[in-house]
Amino acid sequence: MTLIVGLTGGIGSGKSTVGQYFVDLGIDVIDTDVIARMLTEPGGLAINSIKNSFGQAMIATDGSLNREKMRNLIFSDNNYKLALENILHPLILTETLQQIRKALSPYIIIAIPLLFETNDYDKIIQRTLVIDCEEKQQILRTMERSKLSEDQVKAIIATQISRTHRLQKADDIIVNNLDIAYLKAQVAQLHRKYISLS
Repeated sequence: MTLIVGLTGGIGSGKSTVGQYFVDLGIDVIDTDVIARMLTEPGGLAINSIKNSFGQAMIATDGSLNREKMRNLIFSDNNYKLALENILHPLILTETLQQIRKALSPYIIIAIPLLFETNDYDKIIQRTLVIDCEEKQQILRTMERSKLSEDQVKAIIATQISRTHRLQKADDIIVNNLDIAYLKAQVAQLHRKYISLS
C-alpha cells in the first residue's frame, strides 16, 4: 500500500506552493481544490446538480459556477454551504480515488483544505501534514491573491477549524513564516522522511 499524506492548512497558509514543491520532487499531488474547479467549469459534473439545487442565478453566462455569488450565498447561510458540500464532496472523493489509482510516485499527497472538517478521507490517509503560518500572514496573502476584503478573509477563516486544533491533529508540520529557502528545506526533509516511510 502506497503511503498517502493529507496536506492541509488554513486559507493563505501556502498549501499550493508546498504542493508544487512536492511535484517538483517527482511526487504525485492530488489537489481537491483543482478537482472542485474542474467539476464546476462549463459542462462540469457538478453544474446540473448546482443548477437544480440553487437555480440558474448561480450559473455564470459561460456555464460555469458563479463563484462570487455562491461565496456570498454560502457565507450568508450555513444550510446553503452544506447543500453545496453535499453535491461537491462525493464527486471530489470519487475523482480523488481515481487519481490515486493512477499515481506512480513512491508516496502520494492529497491537498485537502478542509481535511479536519470532513471525515471523507479518514480511511484513505495515513499521515497528515499541516502548513502553518501566522493569521496576519494568512489574511494578507489571501487578500493579495484572491482580491477579497479583510472581512471576507476573516469570515472564511472563521468557518475553518482553529489553528490550535489543526496543529494538535497534525502528524507533520511545515512552518511557512519565513522565506522560500526555509520552506523548501522543510519540504526536502519531509520528502526524505516519506520516502523512508513508504
